[in-house]
Amino acid sequence: MQEPPPYAPPGVGGAPPPAAMVSKVDMTISCEGLRDADVFSKSDPICVLYSLDGNRRREIGRTERIDDNLNPKFQKQITIDYHFEEVQRLAFYLFDIDDKDNDVSKADFLGKCECTLGQIVSSTNFKRPLDYQGRNYGSISIQAQEQGGMQKSVKLTLKGVKLDKKDWFGKSDPFLEFHRQLLDGSYALAHRTEFIKNTLNPRWKPMKINTRRLCDNNPDTVIRVECFDWNSNGSHDLIGEFYTTLAELEQSSAGKTFACVHPKKKSKRGYRHSGEIVIEQITVSREYSFLEYIQGGCELNFVVGIDFTGSNGDPRDPSSLHYLGGSSPNQYTQAITAVGNVIQDYDSDQMYPAFGFGARLPPTWQVSHQFSLNGNPQDPNCQGIPGILGAYHQCINSVQLYGPTNASPIIGNVAKMAREALHQQQAKDYYILLLITDGILTDMDQTIHMIIEASELPMSIIIIGVGNADFDDMERLDGDDEVLSIGTRKAKRDIVQFVPFRDFKNATPARLAACVLDELPGQVSDYFNSKGMEPPGDIPQAEPPPSYYRSTSMSMSSRRGSIASQTGYQPSRQGSIASQQGFMASRQGSVVSRSANSRLI
Repeated sequence: MQEPPPYAPPGVGGAPPPAAMVSKVDMTISCEGLRDADVFSKSDPICVLYSLDGNRRREIGRTERIDDNLNPKFQKQITIDYHFEEVQRLAFYLFDIDDKDNDVSKADFLGKCECTLGQIVSSTNFKRPLDYQGRNYGSISIQAQEQGGMQKSVKLTLKGVKLDKKDWFGKSDPFLEFHRQLLDGSYALAHRTEFIKNTLNPRWKPMKINTRRLCDNNPDTVIRVECFDWNSNGSHDLIGEFYTTLAELEQSSAGKTFACVHPKKKSKRGYRHSGEIVIEQITVSREYSFLEYIQGGCELNFVVGIDFTGSNGDPRDPSSLHYLGGSSPNQYTQAITAVGNVIQDYDSDQMYPAFGFGARLPPTWQVSHQFSLNGNPQDPNCQGIPGILGAYHQCINSVQLYGPTNASPIIGNVAKMAREALHQQQAKDYYILLLITDGILTDMDQTIHMIIEASELPMSIIIIGVGNADFDDMERLDGDDEVLSIGTRKAKRDIVQFVPFRDFKNATPARLAACVLDELPGQVSDYFNSKGMEPPGDIPQAEPPPSYYRSTSMSMSSRRGSIASQTGYQPSRQGSIASQQGFMASRQGSVVSRSANSRLI
């Protein structure tokens, strides 16, 4: 029989496969100086939020109506899903509602504000004028707060002791699964370890689990930990299980022992357990989300590197990848625009360094592997995405495309910028290099060395391959499948995302941006959390819901009432959980529900 891999077989290893969690953002809205549309009283304003897609708009939510008020502070928050990798265009419309059915089609228009969700969440005090028929009339202020509360991460090193033997011709191949209990009493997979081959005393690799995934950030949520014997056919045998909570784990220390009990064996006479799981190391620490870093003042610094080598073709030839005279923008222009339009909301000064490589420059016509697109070596910054495109278009007509394709100098330069940012001792700046090239890198080994060095710095690299070259070797740089390494050096983390532009040739620019930026929020938060760096400023704090949203009609304990009978478990006070009987941590509080008599629309 073929020897199975030591770690992470299909279906076993690391984080489970469910879709990434979407951040939900609550927005609190207030206005000042609204237009008075009523004759004998003041306006009765309501705010309606729409998402914009071209010329189409779709309602997301609306506030309550407030009577006779030109400076309303709306109590009802509007919740929206936040996707960093998308440009989420929004429109806030203010209406004066007099109709008893609250029909905005019959209401008087008071003004509107169009913006992106990125602009709102990256601003500590988002305030904009309201547009009424082409002129400013009043203003709107929006405060955004990420749902979910304070997050923590649990770092665990576990070992098994004297686990049951499950294999006929060997011992066991144990692995662990962590499940969080849901409100209906069922369980959802939160984390899965690697399996350890042929042992009854395994020691699993150190693991890190976010508490949002582990227990929905609730310290009293039941966590079921199951120990299985791995089988290649996917039919894994249960060795045993135990139950715990985040609250118990936070109070635990090295040496804490959990009895691993098989539910079908515990009623047998003389049966104690099927082995033990022991904590070797545990730390529970505060963990900031990407949005918390952004709202606390962290900025994303966008840097662009463009390939000017001869393999792109003569820019005067319509077949050239740098040709500017076509009916649609070339692939370089499309890539810069797609990625830049997303990131620009997270850089306050919108000044972006932009470089080229692989061209001969006037007047000496020497080859340069890094030159400023704007022609100013002392200040390569361009104003906004239009500034980058303008400098690129001007540069393509003044340099001679040549070679070779060396990317390591630009990567090294951005790494230098990122290294200087570390001196701040705060999570204030993170660098994103967009590198666009038409072929395989000539300096591949040097580039790998630079990426490995950069993996210890606050930076990420997006590489987009344009044209029809064979980019198989470039896939190596994207460390999704295995850690990037060369010789004995290994990257500390995966910071590269590579995609060929041709895969998105018939897709919208938004699809390209979504693909290349999907991993970036995790790279930002994982880096700063691993360094113990806090956001540089205050994070907006969630306010308690308005009093008219509160209801005590349904308590949390009633929704969790069936947990005790299902798990039958209580944490042991002696450090081991020998019997799985009677667990139901007491829960206080109530589920917030919205009152039906508060004139909410």
